[in-house]
Amino acid sequence: MLTIKVGILEVMAKKSIERKQKSPGRIKQMWQVYQTTKTHDRKLTLWLLLSFFGPIIAGVLIAWLTPGNIFSWVLWIVTGLLTGLLIGMIVLGRRAEATAYRQIAGRAGAVGAVVQNALRRSWRGSEMPVAINPRTQDAIYRVVGKGGVVLISEGPSNRTKKMKIDEERKVKRVLPTVQVTHITVGPDPDSVPLENLSRRLLKLKKTLSKQEVLAVDNRLTSLQQAQPGIGIPKGIDPTKVRAQKPR
Repeated sequence: MLTIKVGILEVMAKKSIERKQKSPGRIKQMWQVYQTTKTHDRKLTLWLLLSFFGPIIAGVLIAWLTPGNIFSWVLWIVTGLLTGLLIGMIVLGRRAEATAYRQIAGRAGAVGAVVQNALRRSWRGSEMPVAINPRTQDAIYRVVGKGGVVLISEGPSNRTKKMKIDEERKVKRVLPTVQVTHITVGPDPDSVPLENLSRRLLKLKKTLSKQEVLAVDNRLTSLQQAQPGIGIPKGIDPTKVRAQKPR
């Protein structure tokens, strides 16, 4: 009986050690994200210090200016500390995400990485392009949301213009009343930077309800499945390029 108990304890201890080795703690994860991001974002440390100490200083000032007892002092300071930690984590996550997308900007499949990892639940899309030029690797991605159907071009406007027109014609053929918007992510001066793509989509005026978004996406997906498959360009795999965020 004793031998069985010892064996069970050994197995449990081994599993505990394996879990610790496989999944680092939150503090270690945040430190890894900070170290990785800092090499490409020189202002990261400054922003983190401002975001952390700013609320703490504000809490101390409010406690100083507001009449009260020692409990209110402690409450304001603790509130500032917790607020600073929260804002610091948000700043770290967003700047790490922006840095990660800047690293892959201009590469084939970069837009697909944003579509897969950064879109809100109110938007539907695929990391696979709906049209691609095998020679130049320029591509068109399609997403559907409350702003309607959005065709996102990856590449210079002069090379993706014809593909955009062709894809819009396909959409209008089956959904003539749905709003179609074009966004370009590329080297052009008026193009949208990769790290701002998700925010640009959120700024579009609402034209579809939640139920209409689902219906439009299902209609376009069924149409796409009826066509020959489109392969993603060779080279970088955008599905493996993810911005590290603190958990």
